[in-house]
Amino acid sequence: MARKKGAHVGGHGWFVTFADLMGLMMSFFVMLVAFSNQDQAKLQIVAGSMRDAFGVQTNVRYSGIIEVQGLPTRPKLKQAQRIPPEEASATPQQDEHDRADAHGTRLKEDRAFALAAASLRQALQDMPELTEASKQIIIEETKDGLNVEIVDQDGRSMFPEGSKEPYERARKVIEKIAAPLRATPYRVAVTGHTSSSKLPSKSGYGPWELSADRANMVRRILQEEGVPETHFSQVAGKADTEPLFTDDPYIAANRRITITLTREEPPLPLGFKP
Repeated sequence: MARKKGAHVGGHGWFVTFADLMGLMMSFFVMLVAFSNQDQAKLQIVAGSMRDAFGVQTNVRYSGIIEVQGLPTRPKLKQAQRIPPEEASATPQQDEHDRADAHGTRLKEDRAFALAAASLRQALQDMPELTEASKQIIIEETKDGLNVEIVDQDGRSMFPEGSKEPYERARKVIEKIAAPLRATPYRVAVTGHTSSSKLPSKSGYGPWELSADRANMVRRILQEEGVPETHFSQVAGKADTEPLFTDDPYIAANRRITITLTREEPPLPLGFKP
């Protein structure tokens, strides 16, 4: 049977296959270009995470201070001091041992003081007797120690005007503070403060004498409640020289008693043998 003129045999199937192949090749080269611009740092982290997850790593996670490449980095070292290589030594000298011992002792003392301060705070919070006077008690930690300040309020003074004898409610507050103080090994300082006054003071007995007598009275009450005499490091009166509110030196809150739990432990008695 004769073929018709102009008829095509086999169609164009080979061309479709060739076009698919070219498309795959183009995708392959695009992927190669994309991988050639990778982020090395992120790739190492991902690779390290994979090795860490599947357990195929051959090195430990951390090797001294230098991080192993390809592993997630650890947190930065804290309080790390840079030492020049020429000053580094595998055999520390005596002064280096002394500095290390002093640093360890200081950390131990700071930890012990923080525990004592926390115990004092907790003891004050757990006293229902102090609920009414809680607004007159300020607890603040300073570089010298822990301050417990009992401040006056308008209409609620600790002492009668010009007197060193406290009101009964103020005495009870001081007695309650004595309980946690006598349980700590640290020394105690008591300081009296007055506010500025526009009235003239008594002849021969002014704010200095009054603030000192009030501080000594508080010391006496604490000692009567069991705080050892050797625990007291200082009893002082500062009159109106250190107001709590400097913008208003006449305000009642500037009249206060500051009981400080210092960072210094009491001295050992003579003849003491551990």
